[in-house]
Amino acid sequence: MTTMTDSSVREFKMPDVGEGLTEAEILKWYVQPGDTVTDGQVVCEVETAKAAVELPIPYDGVVRELHFPEGTTVDVGTSIIAVAVGDGAAAAAEPVQEAVAEEPKPEGRQPVLVGYGVSTSSTKRRPRKGAEAPAAAQTPASAIQAELNGHGPAAPAAPAAPAAPAAPAAPVTGDRPLAKPPVRKLAKDLGVDLATVVPSGPDGIITREDVHAAVAAPEPAQAAAPRSEPAAPAASPSAPTSYDTTRETRIPVKGVRKATAAAMVGSAFTAPHVTEFVTVDVTRTMKLVEELKQDKEYTGLRVNPLLLIAKALLVAIKRNPDINASWDEAAQEIVVKHYVNLGIAAATPRGLIVPNIKDAHAQTLPQLAGSLGELVSTAREGKTSPAAMQGGTVTITNVGVFGVDTGTPILNPGESAILAVGAIKLQPWVHKGKVKPRQVTTLALSFDHRLVDGELGSKVLADVAAVLEQPKRLISWA
Repeated sequence: MTTMTDSSVREFKMPDVGEGLTEAEILKWYVQPGDTVTDGQVVCEVETAKAAVELPIPYDGVVRELHFPEGTTVDVGTSIIAVAVGDGAAAAAEPVQEAVAEEPKPEGRQPVLVGYGVSTSSTKRRPRKGAEAPAAAQTPASAIQAELNGHGPAAPAAPAAPAAPAAPAAPVTGDRPLAKPPVRKLAKDLGVDLATVVPSGPDGIITREDVHAAVAAPEPAQAAAPRSEPAAPAASPSAPTSYDTTRETRIPVKGVRKATAAAMVGSAFTAPHVTEFVTVDVTRTMKLVEELKQDKEYTGLRVNPLLLIAKALLVAIKRNPDINASWDEAAQEIVVKHYVNLGIAAATPRGLIVPNIKDAHAQTLPQLAGSLGELVSTAREGKTSPAAMQGGTVTITNVGVFGVDTGTPILNPGESAILAVGAIKLQPWVHKGKVKPRQVTTLALSFDHRLVDGELGSKVLADVAAVLEQPKRLISWA
């Protein structure tokens, strides 16, 4: 997203690099003030709740200012870098004009391209100290807060009183302070009363930086005032400074970890989980894996047990299509998907992610092997895109790679089933009437009991086990 502040300076705003994301952390700047940039050049790397993404600048010019340092979490739509373009590139060292023009507000959220941001807002850029914001006087606080909460522009209201323009420069006293829901939660967690915070955002909106500034600000007024009331909320922000750093390490919850935590809590307490288990002899499957590795058609492809387990699950879904569905709470409908976007849980240095293979049901075994190999290598390099982690319909998590027998996996939000695969081990097994050492594993299938009954879940799990026990069923059942 870009905004013109004058005829020669453009403000590049944090774009929405994934559907529904509201913020991103600036991991690294690749440019500094005074550097020349060209259209399409990557200027920074940001981490969203789903992945790390490089942001290109959409025009030529000279970097004038970086608005945020590395490590700062910035809301989508907030200006992050100023670039002098055209005639202004030669005078990039001159101060930026403070006055900004105003654009009409969009009627709703519009689709965007990475690097070009979301639709423009009512304010060109955040006002500097001492800058006037007369437009804020024409927007009732309730209407602004409605937009912050995601409800879109409110109906036009009567003009505010003449004295209202001064409101953004000081804490709101009569109306509810303006802040986005994540900022309100941050203030609550830190024990900060938003009514006491001086807003610096456009239209008098309180930002994360304002809340942190309120926590870090000196407290001369509190010294004279009784401390009985603020004692309780003050305990929360002061707690992190009292621990022993030689015995404890505190890691900020953000990025992928923050998104994973929210998704798992939401899933665990929204969808009623049921998990079923089956132990199966996969000796024939392991022999088939070794044979495929010698097949010329699989040269250069990743061939392992996960490949055949994935194919077995796809066959089971074909035989029991109702398992490939989701629950639409708002519409009170069960949405059955006629395609399979197969998610593979992957542990990465940034945390757990679940990219998926689009239309996996339509892929041949060699194609599926290629897709799995690309998915895993991309995840390990930390280059999985947000799009690759959206739209999954069913997931496999291979806990066996850690030597674990099995687990009770939590559903990926929006899906109705997840298959956990345990370690494959040599175990005594009754085979053809005799106890012999066989390759054995345990499978666990968790499903959403709102739309998947026990019969359906049991059939899916039994079919997966049957295919792995007798891989020839990949042909007879396909």
